[in-house]
Amino acid sequence: MRLSDCHNFQDFRKLAKKRLPGPIFNYIDGAADDEVTYRRNTEAYESCDLVPNVLAGVENVDMSVEVMGQKLDMPIYCAPTALQRLFHHDGERAVARAATKYGTMFGVSSLATVTVEEIAQIANTPKMFQFYFHKDRGLNDALLERAREANFEVMALTVDTITGGNRERDLRTGFTSPPKLTLGSLMSFAMHPMWAWNFYTKPKFDMPHLSGYVSEGTNVAVSVGNYFSTMLDQSMNWKDAEELCAKWNGQFALKGIMSVEDAKRAVDIGCTGIMVSNHGGRQLDGSRSPFDQLAEIVDAVGDKIDVICEGGIQRGTHVLKALSVGAKACSGGRLYLYALAAAGQPGVERALGNLRTEIERDMKLMGITSLDQLSRENLRFRETAC
Repeated sequence: MRLSDCHNFQDFRKLAKKRLPGPIFNYIDGAADDEVTYRRNTEAYESCDLVPNVLAGVENVDMSVEVMGQKLDMPIYCAPTALQRLFHHDGERAVARAATKYGTMFGVSSLATVTVEEIAQIANTPKMFQFYFHKDRGLNDALLERAREANFEVMALTVDTITGGNRERDLRTGFTSPPKLTLGSLMSFAMHPMWAWNFYTKPKFDMPHLSGYVSEGTNVAVSVGNYFSTMLDQSMNWKDAEELCAKWNGQFALKGIMSVEDAKRAVDIGCTGIMVSNHGGRQLDGSRSPFDQLAEIVDAVGDKIDVICEGGIQRGTHVLKALSVGAKACSGGRLYLYALAAAGQPGVERALGNLRTEIERDMKLMGITSLDQLSRENLRFRETAC
């Protein structure tokens, strides 16, 4: 299978599975407990139908959106994800270049493997910094200041990792960051010599935003679940979020909001955006899908704050459904991580290009020329839970 054979999300997933050692692939692919929520995140989009109009004169369509003060050329952006140089040696550099090519936002994680300063030199499109609230307050201050100095436009505080989810695939495969060879994983690494060659011959794997503060994850191998459970501050509360929002003093979002009550509190503390997200099903299994929960959150706060739908998106029609409900934009991680693992920057470019082509085609088939023409009038739900 080649990159030219990748026409959709599942194609990239198959190619990534061929290219990556088992523990690395399953880190991307896995979720919490029985992975019920992970599956539901995508299945939720199939519980409602689009109702198109015709004869609308759709030769030229505009798929741009404005979200948290940022103009994006397409209504989906690359959500922040950790450890990207484990998946491809270019890591965040490849994603930043691809996002720039398609005029969309790129989110950079606190646990990134390339610095915000370097990303700022690569990407001239909007950039988001995703903030993990650590026990080390000096590290927290350093993260915020580095993002500010690198002129990142948006800060997003992740609020759904107060402890690590039960990621059983990682327990079975022995996945850690950095990877360590075990009897169970040795064969898988040996069967992927190109990955191993790139990992061991390229510059040393690192999480540079944590350097000088944290050794876990770079010099000391640790699972991501253990990192969240031991290094992040479990006492984090609404006061902390409000203080961080005020200290940033710019476009500020909470990532991982799932309840109406929390969405309202996000407005109260001065946030300009929220990501309706369950962390890709990797934290609380059995929680509701973002798309299922989107309508009641939009109804409660959609006129006061930008609502982003994040999770399970694999098709352009999924994006149009979320925007029809009232989301300002969508975001996703696996939708570009499989592509990154499959082929680096060309893979991410192809994944984003495929989505852009789908959204443009689907807009024309829906009979709209701009995304603000979407509404719930063009949706029919088959499950009352939606």
